[in-house]
Amino acid sequence: MRPILMKGHERPLTFLKYNREGDLLVSCAKDHNPTVWFADNGERLGTYRGHNGAVWCCDVSRDSMLLITASADQSVKLWNVQTGAQLYTFSFNSPARSVDFSVGDKLAVITTDPFMGVTSAINVKSIADDPSQQSGESVLTITGPTGRINRAVWGPLNKTIISAGEDSVIRIWDSETGKLLKESNQEVGHKKQITSLTKSADGSHFLTGSLDKSAKLWDTRTLTLIKTYATERPVNAVAMSPLLDHVMLGGGQDASSVTTTDHRAGKFEAKFYNKVLQEEIGGVKGHFGPINALAFNPDGKSFSSGGEDGYVRLHHFDPDYFSIKI
Repeated sequence: MRPILMKGHERPLTFLKYNREGDLLVSCAKDHNPTVWFADNGERLGTYRGHNGAVWCCDVSRDSMLLITASADQSVKLWNVQTGAQLYTFSFNSPARSVDFSVGDKLAVITTDPFMGVTSAINVKSIADDPSQQSGESVLTITGPTGRINRAVWGPLNKTIISAGEDSVIRIWDSETGKLLKESNQEVGHKKQITSLTKSADGSHFLTGSLDKSAKLWDTRTLTLIKTYATERPVNAVAMSPLLDHVMLGGGQDASSVTTTDHRAGKFEAKFYNKVLQEEIGGVKGHFGPINALAFNPDGKSFSSGGEDGYVRLHHFDPDYFSIKI
């Protein structure tokens, strides 16, 4: 399995997102320019220029027409995927951390960081069919959780919003009223900040990664803990295979302590676990810094990883990967 090295970012990667067909990969990094690539050969298609700070997160609409990006420049932008044109800018009073389109792409949930006395918030915006009719008004604003909310995603049928972040609690909110419906159990939940959250292909369960060196699998409706995957390093990124019962974890020690160890000791590899048995299947090495972003192609036949080293590595699985027996 030879990786394709995609070099286009000058700063550490923050997020990777495939479109629904799996032919395009969008990468976000701290260098202000989200980039779109061909997902089969790693060729760069173009960049989306206009942000003035690190871009933390992005999402692509179901028809691959709209891209939404959240940035530290206190804005969230809508882009035309094909032309790279900026369609609309949502402005906030603090850095925007995560974005997620709802099923149907009519709504987007946006989280903003605590900043200069402003508390963190979850904002729901309505996305207009015609960009010229787009409004900046929030349909719903939820405040309450202390600390940064690193990720918020839509629950089944857009009825709920699932959020997780610095205070290590996963919360499920009613997306109509903004009422808190459920909180994760402190006993079985994460002990340190949650860095990443990803839903399964069918939305029935989701996976969270945390600096407490573990990833946990949760039921979306009841918020019960299903599985825990323990590693020996902080987890920065998680992904779930849409094809096989595999989960992938990436991480490494904090960026500030990287230079004191060599890259083998840093454990900068993507680790694969059996989703059901919680056993490690294998790992893919390669990055020269912690892995910050992971994504499976929707067909489950390839994956990409983005690191602190500014590279995106695209891996197409060998045939024997699909017949791994435990």
